[in-house]
Amino acid sequence: MRNLVPSWIRVPVVFFIIFGAVEFFIDSGEKPAFIEYPAVLLFLLLVLLILIAIEAIVGALENVMLQKLDEEAKAKFLAKKESAYKFTWLKETYTKLLGSKPIEEEGEIILDHNYDGIKELDNNLPPWWVYAFYISIVFAFVYLAKYHVFNGDTQIDEFETELAEAKIAIEEYKKTAKNLVDANTVTQLTEAGDLAAGKAIFQTNCVACHMADGGGGIGPNLTDKHWILGGDIKSIFTTISEGGRSGKGMIAWKTQLKPLEMAQVASYVLTFQGTTPANPKAAEGDVWVDENAETPTEAVE
Repeated sequence: MRNLVPSWIRVPVVFFIIFGAVEFFIDSGEKPAFIEYPAVLLFLLLVLLILIAIEAIVGALENVMLQKLDEEAKAKFLAKKESAYKFTWLKETYTKLLGSKPIEEEGEIILDHNYDGIKELDNNLPPWWVYAFYISIVFAFVYLAKYHVFNGDTQIDEFETELAEAKIAIEEYKKTAKNLVDANTVTQLTEAGDLAAGKAIFQTNCVACHMADGGGGIGPNLTDKHWILGGDIKSIFTTISEGGRSGKGMIAWKTQLKPLEMAQVASYVLTFQGTTPANPKAAEGDVWVDENAETPTEAVE
């Protein structure tokens, strides 16, 4: 068996069998075992070196034994070894697939005409080409029936289906990746956990200017309908992220708060609407009207 398969095939095949077994039996999660565990990589490298060394040793032993043979035995051994590497079965299979006549029989298919001594052989088309042509005809009829007779899904239909599935997948992903939110994608958070987190951030960073009840102090009142830079969730998020009016507004918090934290505190600020603070500051800015709503709504700063 060894003489039928050359070493440049044996070594990779055996190595990849061992590699596959390692990956199958070692649980490394989503990463390959040789990446997750450096010891596995060292083991595989050692296995490869051992396989190469075995081939080198066996080859050296064959050379030593060859030198001890007489001339006749040596010639037989070399002839057998040379013939084993010719892969005659591959050549024979290729010849059959080609469907051409052997050189010795080409005289039977030479055509009468010639051009400056160049003659033409009347070879049949290769069987693989003929079969492929027949298969293409069958495929064409199946395609015609499916898409033009039975109105199967076209590429546009498949694209629209995949696009809808992708949008659903994105929305599902966003539910577990809230820190990807920005001013264009932020939405008002209503879950108790998010509002509690927003309240904690507000009490830590915002009460000095806006008071604990949102009535305002150095900063504007957050409970009335008047807003300086916009009162919807996107405007509030942008104001928190980028800061207020130049020279007299609040600082930009984007370097200190994560996107999710800014969305949480912006959503918490919206809960001040309609409440009555202890010492409300005079209204500033304009009455905010949500253009996307059917009726004017109270806005938040």
